[in-house]
Amino acid sequence: MGGLLASAALTQPAFAQSQQPASEANENAPAEPIITDDEFDASIPPIDEDAPMGSVEAWEAEADRRAAQTDRAAATEPVDGLPAPPELDPELDQPLVPIESFDVEAFDESQYTEADEGPPPAVRYSYRIEGLSALDGDDAVRPVDDSAILGQFRELSALEDGDGKADNGAMINARLEEDQKLLVDILSSQGFFDATVRDTLDLPEQDSEEPVTVILEATPGPRYMLGAVRFDAPPVEPDDLISGAFRPRTGDPIVAERILGAEANIAVKLPENGYPFVDIGQRDIFLDPKTETGDYTLPIAPGPRSSFGEIVVEGKNPVFEPDHIEKIARFRKGELYDSRMVDDLRKALIATGLLSVASVTPRPSGEAAGDGTDYATLVVNQEAGPARTLAAQAGNGTGEGFKVEGSWTHRNLFPPEGALIVQGTAGTLEQGLGVSFRRSNAGRRDRSVELGIDARHSNFEAFEAYTGRLYGRIAYESTPIWQKRLTYNFGFELLGSNEEDYDFNAGELRRRTYYLAALPGQVMFDTSNSLLDPTRGFRLSAWLSPEVSLGSGTQTYARAIFEGTAYYPVADNIVLAGRARVGMIGGAAREQIAPSRRFYAGGGGSVRGFGYQELGPKDPEARPIGGRSLVEAAAEVRYRFDDYGVVGFVDAGQVYTSQLPRFNDWRFGVGIGGRFYTNFGPIRLDVATPINRQPGESRVSVYVSIGQAF
Repeated sequence: MGGLLASAALTQPAFAQSQQPASEANENAPAEPIITDDEFDASIPPIDEDAPMGSVEAWEAEADRRAAQTDRAAATEPVDGLPAPPELDPELDQPLVPIESFDVEAFDESQYTEADEGPPPAVRYSYRIEGLSALDGDDAVRPVDDSAILGQFRELSALEDGDGKADNGAMINARLEEDQKLLVDILSSQGFFDATVRDTLDLPEQDSEEPVTVILEATPGPRYMLGAVRFDAPPVEPDDLISGAFRPRTGDPIVAERILGAEANIAVKLPENGYPFVDIGQRDIFLDPKTETGDYTLPIAPGPRSSFGEIVVEGKNPVFEPDHIEKIARFRKGELYDSRMVDDLRKALIATGLLSVASVTPRPSGEAAGDGTDYATLVVNQEAGPARTLAAQAGNGTGEGFKVEGSWTHRNLFPPEGALIVQGTAGTLEQGLGVSFRRSNAGRRDRSVELGIDARHSNFEAFEAYTGRLYGRIAYESTPIWQKRLTYNFGFELLGSNEEDYDFNAGELRRRTYYLAALPGQVMFDTSNSLLDPTRGFRLSAWLSPEVSLGSGTQTYARAIFEGTAYYPVADNIVLAGRARVGMIGGAAREQIAPSRRFYAGGGGSVRGFGYQELGPKDPEARPIGGRSLVEAAAEVRYRFDDYGVVGFVDAGQVYTSQLPRFNDWRFGVGIGGRFYTNFGPIRLDVATPINRQPGESRVSVYVSIGQAF
């Protein structure tokens, strides 16, 4: 506006000055009329006083008619010095011909185009970064550790991503400008807030095949260090909770990644220590070029210190009531709030398989808990998922034959978490059907109660049996969410089994019916780092089953198995694994124990290289007869690359008729296996062969299953 006003002020005097001479020259001259009064009166047509007055519409129509006549006359009458206008073509007054009547032919432009010579050759280029150094106060060159800077630059660089090729020079310039800004941003994120980057192009000589050289010349300037570190926050408990979570200290370089990580750590540590409603504000860093430092200030509103309060259920079609959620939770009302326990609860709710959506969110209650904290209400939002599932698995093993197992489960038929399970097995050597009831999280997190009945037919080389079983079990087990150090299970079994066994006195196979009652139990101690694919740690287990056998006399005996496994990583992708197992049966002779309750060795989960139950004493027909004790050992070298793996292994073992193992006559098998790692565990394929193979033993045994061998 100022410019416009200035222009008007300068123009106005010039305009006034140009009008002044004409005004002064005619100031005293008399005005002469253009026409006289007589001429004016003569031009007016006479008025008939007796004629009626016409309407306005008629007058306007007459005026339009006269104007049209005047225009036509002007258009047709020649103008002095100009030719008469041409007559209009009468065809112009004819209607247009429809476009459909035209004979349209596609335009052939091939005769006007040149032959396709392909895309122009790509422009090759290379790039380099220079000048990553700074000057300290003594004007001595202070090198910058550029490994982090260059590493981050290469990950994000447009020049690097182009692999030294571009369609044209404009594309190189575009990448250069982008990378120039990128390098400035990276230097700033490393504390070089005064950094500048100049770009130049080193063009090769004409007709040269050398690439274009792109040069980014950086001037980092001084690196700023942290000065004072302040937190604008009220007191918290403990006093160093905030400062302890913020790792950067005064004198450290101001690196954006470290600052952001420290702020994120504060946002994590406060909710883990009783502050679920923390609010982290916007940081302020005041840079002082004189001291090359930056004073850091972070506003924090921690909110009320809180304890766990009531559990409130929300959502569409909720599955669990608050009382059952309290059993799943690993905390109790009144305990100091810990966000890790809240995350654990959410994962446990999802792990039930009954929810498609589950979230746990704290909400302020405003109610004092009496210990300097307020209760934080936990809002559990649920949305029911499908309660029924079908599952199946298949496998094949030498001596076990091919087998398919399937199950149908309704996980919440008897709420809460009361499942009905129907299981079936169809195989070449084994068939079975069973129904069971299982309640998960029964009165306690990860504790299950199971009651079931099944019938099975087994026709292995060692024995043939028709078995009916009624069983029950209580188990406290590890889960993928929380792997426990100590787990256990115990229960009962009532069996009726008709089995075929070789009678050495009669010298033939005979059938007997056994009626058994057992009280099996197991305790396990686990320090490994994974349930499905451990790479470090060890596991120990002890299994004991006191049993009573009725039928041909009453026999009381006990079966026991002790097992240990260990895992040691010798490199990032190489693991040594080992296993040892010892089993014993005391209190009854081998002949008095049902063949299906004796010990056998050999197979994919025992001693690979041998068929299922192939090791140990045999009858005159070379059929395994089982024993009262066993020993097994295995060693593996596991090598993994990406989602695949290779395993070399040596297995050993033997079965004895004595009550205690004699640790002699060991049999060995060696082999190699492949692994394909999935999110539910590795799928394994093992191929093994026995050492010092005996007559009747397989040359090669193949095992396919899910999970590691141990």
